[in-house]
Amino acid sequence: MKISLIIPVYNEAGTIGQCLANLEALEGEAEILFADGGSTDGTLERLNGRAVVRCPKGRARQMNAAARQSGGDVLWFSHCDSVLPRDGLKQIEEAAERGAQFGCFLIGFDYQGPFMGCNTALSNLRSKLWHIAFGDQGMFMTRELFLEAGGFPELPIMEDYEFSRRMKCAGVPLQVLPGRIVTSGRRYRTGRPLRTMWQMFWLRCLYRAGADIHEIARRYRDIR
Repeated sequence: MKISLIIPVYNEAGTIGQCLANLEALEGEAEILFADGGSTDGTLERLNGRAVVRCPKGRARQMNAAARQSGGDVLWFSHCDSVLPRDGLKQIEEAAERGAQFGCFLIGFDYQGPFMGCNTALSNLRSKLWHIAFGDQGMFMTRELFLEAGGFPELPIMEDYEFSRRMKCAGVPLQVLPGRIVTSGRRYRTGRPLRTMWQMFWLRCLYRAGADIHEIARRYRDIR
């Protein structure tokens, strides 16, 4: 079974070194594709020798473009600032062999400030009980499912949330793997983590209510 690991990047010079070190520590073999949305800060130079798909900026567009050029039976999507579990490839392969079509990992944050334990627990509970995954949980799916779904909806934000919702509506179960992906908690380092958590929740409520997606994206950029 071949797994393609796809990582969208855009001006990631500050985080790409950690990302590459994490990839070197992964156990097993995978096709690794970086989907670059037009970086101008030296990211591409740091990726010299790596497989890079150049495409228009936009995380959904970037992931879709790289996925269509990949050769994997299973597609694994991650963020540049996420630290993947060393045995993540093995966990995905074993899940796929058991019949899993769609899944993700547990999440952790690199910031352990006030209320972050609660935030982590609620995020993982959401995945297990409500079968909704987000991109920073390392979503994976079979190529067949990805193509049947038409890839990620090319929205300016919420493409991962919307993909999960569509899978849930289609009756495709979400397999939550026991490995933990550690992602950036930079948005919570403001000293007002509860306010940030509420804002993130409220944006999802607005999205479900049909609010303008561009306004939601603007509000998301303003959350600090």
